[in-house]
Amino acid sequence: MAGHNKWAKVKRAKAVTDKRRGKVFSRLSRDIAICAKAGGGDPGMNPRLRTLVLKAREVNMPAENVDRAIKKGTGELPGVVYEDVIYEGYGPGGVAFILHVLTDNKNRAAGEIRSILTRFGGKLGTVANKFQHLGQFLVAKDKSTEDALMELALEAGADDVITSEQGYEIRCAVKLFDHVNSMLEQKGVKPDSAEIAYIPLVTAPIEDIAIARTLLKLQDAFEELDDVQEVFSNEEMSDAVSEAAQKG
Repeated sequence: MAGHNKWAKVKRAKAVTDKRRGKVFSRLSRDIAICAKAGGGDPGMNPRLRTLVLKAREVNMPAENVDRAIKKGTGELPGVVYEDVIYEGYGPGGVAFILHVLTDNKNRAAGEIRSILTRFGGKLGTVANKFQHLGQFLVAKDKSTEDALMELALEAGADDVITSEQGYEIRCAVKLFDHVNSMLEQKGVKPDSAEIAYIPLVTAPIEDIAIARTLLKLQDAFEELDDVQEVFSNEEMSDAVSEAAQKG
């Protein structure tokens, strides 16, 4: 689950989708409601909402659930009022965590997050200076070429295209996320991941398998919380350490 390696996170997330399908649906519903409230309930006029609706289809979320979430966001149906909150802290090995939370009770959310961090030897603390807040798109190599994506990124005003063994990563300013996403859609390029992310500026190398295993358990504990939408972290570990930790 290397925090700096988003591809690893995407792979791991896909592996647990079936196991946590109910929570996946719940989190998407919250995101859709918040997005519809902010930008309207028409996916054709709200690019961020369109992206979320596509994500919902990919995980086979029932259409009626999507429609209900949109109507709750636009006020056509009664619904819980959620607040968008960011929590920061440190875990084992000095790893920094940023949690994106949508909650109807900030005190409850803060208490649960603090309790989990304490259980695994961590604590709340300011870590935002260790990350950059950017739009991030991951595109597998069989879906495009570096030259095509570089041309698209330049045209869209994106900051960078990073090539790795797994594929291509496009980074852009948060305000350009919807624009870049729309251009990818127009070109028929479907990203493996598209999100506004916290990307590490400084990483924390993890070589101890016991610490890596604890980090995995901490990540799982965060993922079990209904209020937690996204978990970002800055650990850096080899595939060998990550695989050994997952077997433990």
